[in-house]
Amino acid sequence: MKTTVKRILLYAVAPACILAISGCNSFLDTTPTSEMSDKLVWTKKEYVDLYVNNFYAYVARYGQFGSDQFSGNLTEGLTNTFKYGSTAPGTLAGDANNYVFYPERITPAQNLLDEWADSYLRIRRINEFLVSMERNSTFSDSENLLYEAQARFFRAYCYFQLAKRHGGVILYTDMDLVKDKNRSTEEETWQLIADDLDFAAANLPVKWDAANSGRVTRYAAWALKSRAMLYAKRWQDAVNAADSVILNGGYALAPTYEEGYAGGNSESIFEYDYDPTGLQVYHNFDRNYVPYGDYALCGADENSSGATPTQEMVEYYEDKNGNPVDWTPWHTTTTTPPPYDQLEPRFHATILYCGSTWKGNKIIPTPDGVHGRFLQYGTQTYAKGQTTTGYYLRKLLNEDIVDDLLTRNSNQPWVELRLAEVYLNRAEARYMLGDNAGALEDINVIRHRAELPDKTGLSGDALFEAIRHERLIELAYEGHLYWDMRRWRLSHVEYNNYRCHGIKITGSESAGYTYEYVDCDGQDRKFLEKLYVFPVPDSETLNNSAIEQYDEWK
Repeated sequence: MKTTVKRILLYAVAPACILAISGCNSFLDTTPTSEMSDKLVWTKKEYVDLYVNNFYAYVARYGQFGSDQFSGNLTEGLTNTFKYGSTAPGTLAGDANNYVFYPERITPAQNLLDEWADSYLRIRRINEFLVSMERNSTFSDSENLLYEAQARFFRAYCYFQLAKRHGGVILYTDMDLVKDKNRSTEEETWQLIADDLDFAAANLPVKWDAANSGRVTRYAAWALKSRAMLYAKRWQDAVNAADSVILNGGYALAPTYEEGYAGGNSESIFEYDYDPTGLQVYHNFDRNYVPYGDYALCGADENSSGATPTQEMVEYYEDKNGNPVDWTPWHTTTTTPPPYDQLEPRFHATILYCGSTWKGNKIIPTPDGVHGRFLQYGTQTYAKGQTTTGYYLRKLLNEDIVDDLLTRNSNQPWVELRLAEVYLNRAEARYMLGDNAGALEDINVIRHRAELPDKTGLSGDALFEAIRHERLIELAYEGHLYWDMRRWRLSHVEYNNYRCHGIKITGSESAGYTYEYVDCDGQDRKFLEKLYVFPVPDSETLNNSAIEQYDEWK
């Protein structure tokens, strides 16, 4: 019952483009172009479908393979789990380092995490569609409801991007636009998101027919609501939405962790599929994050970002028996190999470490390594695929791409909503409602797949820490952690005055290796409490006399 955005759905056009499709001679018609375009859209379902298909592309843009969460960087680079190796500003270079070292650079005038303008542009397009439908559609009520439900799902999705950054924002639900308008309250903003998702869930099908396979379903609406209501602190709403998916959706966790985030299976609730040929609709995630050797072998080692998991991330993993690992012996220099082989399965699926096999080659990230290469942070402007932590990312990459990455595009799907997250959403909401047994039940479902023992008898802070741990591990590098820490208001506690670390490996297989615990930052990271709310950008305040800046930014 998965929902996949298939390639056939990606060839979308704006309303004005319908003129070309219809073959009308618009210059002979005195009807305003916009009005005629709207009417033409509603003459054929094929045209309306193309219009709606534009909205599906928003999932790709906000996902980890897109560029809209952090200007092309992963937000994990703003946490203690991921390190960009470059010192110069730039996408896939030093942007994340600049923000963790100098968070005061985020201002109303400049914020690489800002999505205000783009999100409102998308919301306007959705509202234009809804108004056009009301004025011009000649289709049946049931057909119109399906179109409206899809549009309102994506409107909620776009408002969610704004709300998780700002709280209360300006709300538009029609085209009666007011230039000077103040923002609504946080509660009103989350209510609009909830209302849109409720409407979508009430009117979308459980499953589309084969011709429409890939369109959003009612369970995707419930799954997104289970996520959004955690941010809104509406715990019972989050539980109810998660229940609708878990109890009625017919989904099941994939047999292995790797399959869980790969898409195309019983765990995937909503995913965006790219062109199987990688020629028309594709992404470049592999080109950006593969190990050094993948580029060096094709003579272009300057292209990969050198953004890699940290030692802190490695140390979050339990061993295969569900016990914490004492890493103290490796917080120094030693010839004893780190206990990678003792760690639980999700570690091996997520991180490439010294001794990992990748595309048939062994990763040994020494300073002169072939397939992996270590770089001391700060000694080169650009990492060029080298690791400053001694690790590489494995999760989300496509190991089947073995040819020239300069000409081969990536096409693995982006899974926006999967069942494991819904379980974890419900676990947190249950905990907040005092249902400790239910919260434990949910995290243990996730742990069972990783062949880890149950967590038992936990309550209070210990249970919350267990929930946090499972989210961090299970959803690693899927774009949640930075935003989770903000909504929990823990960033200023745990992401302040600290540094990230790695393990530098020297030596050779014949002579033996030395493992040195290294600082891969060189200065303390910071998080300012005002960053729990991003500012209204100058572009809005300069053109909207009624907008009020957030208190944190006055």
